[in-house]
Amino acid sequence: MEPLDFAPSALKLSRRVQAIKESPTLAVTARAARLKAEGRDIIGLGAGEPDFDTPQHIKDAAKQAIDNGFTKYTPVAGIPSLKKAVVAKFKRDNALEYTEKEVIVGVGGKQCIFNLALAVLNPGDEVIIPAPYWVSYADIALVAEARPVIIQCGIEQDFKLKPEQLATAITPKTKLFIINSPSNPTGSVYTLKELQALADVLKQYPQILVATDDIYEHVNLTGAKFYNILNAGPELKPRTIVLNGVSKAYSMTGWRIGYAAGPAHIIKAMEILQSQSTSNPTSISQVAAQTALDGPQQCIEPMVAAFRERHAFVVKRFNEIPGLKCIEAGGAFYAFPDARIAIANLHKAGKISEATDLALSEYLLESVGVAVVPGSAFGTEGYFRISFATSMDNLKNALDRIAKALS
Repeated sequence: MEPLDFAPSALKLSRRVQAIKESPTLAVTARAARLKAEGRDIIGLGAGEPDFDTPQHIKDAAKQAIDNGFTKYTPVAGIPSLKKAVVAKFKRDNALEYTEKEVIVGVGGKQCIFNLALAVLNPGDEVIIPAPYWVSYADIALVAEARPVIIQCGIEQDFKLKPEQLATAITPKTKLFIINSPSNPTGSVYTLKELQALADVLKQYPQILVATDDIYEHVNLTGAKFYNILNAGPELKPRTIVLNGVSKAYSMTGWRIGYAAGPAHIIKAMEILQSQSTSNPTSISQVAAQTALDGPQQCIEPMVAAFRERHAFVVKRFNEIPGLKCIEAGGAFYAFPDARIAIANLHKAGKISEATDLALSEYLLESVGVAVVPGSAFGTEGYFRISFATSMDNLKNALDRIAKALS
């Protein structure tokens, strides 16, 4: 029989993948790297990863694991010693009690969130996401065939969700609420009082699951005590999933280890999904992560001290540039300036064809060689994000260039 002659266009992609987009932050970073490779003088401020090396004692543990031959499959949800370390971390740092059956280790924090969405969401369910939000939350909800319900929380309210906004957004279809503090992209951190007000709303709706993404917990720019929503509303524990990982605190982004804790039946469902996708996280990375969690925590301090210095510089410098407004962050290593006036000025002057943050980011890249991520990638038009996880020299140079471009 002759093979049928199909045009490539006839081989259609799934509606699921067509509903989402490539991660904008990764796309910006990749584009900046390509332009640099072509010889352009580019300063990339898109990458969301610390510019510090993984601490030596963590790398040494991984090397020892290789030498010991710890290179085989492990249990899907993580090796017992790492799960014990995660349980101990939650008790030590967050005053939260879990058993090993209530903990899962994933291939990065993103996989844990992905597995959670696939485990609990059905077509038509609604997921409440305050904006600005981390770029992947909405698309992960779409992959699970749920509907993201985006609530705008602009600079006027310090980029934080108000309880009345949450109450208004809840419908009979609401299944999941996602909160990220410290926030990517804004660095905003909820106080205990603010979290209690949100928890009071959620207590009225027992059908709603809560996901708290605490990945930037230890990148603390103020020294204030960290709280998540379970510290504010412990009654929510039977329906809350706490998400975290070693990527940001220990500069281990490439090691790909995240973890989650929550109700045992949800964690088991996430494990089943993981067993059919990646299986276990990398064995060597798990040993490194255990060493990070169980070992001396002072290794975090020099990195956070550098971030605090850079944060103070970029906020002050942005506020000196006409058309920009930037508020202080409480955590993470991002600045998220309000550029709406600058965008309007550039458009009026004919320097950008459209009055959008995407046009602004293109203009900054092409005119002065600075790569930033437009705020619309995070669900909020008129802003842009920079990462200050780069050298002070790079930051000074980049912000001078931005000032020149906006003058």
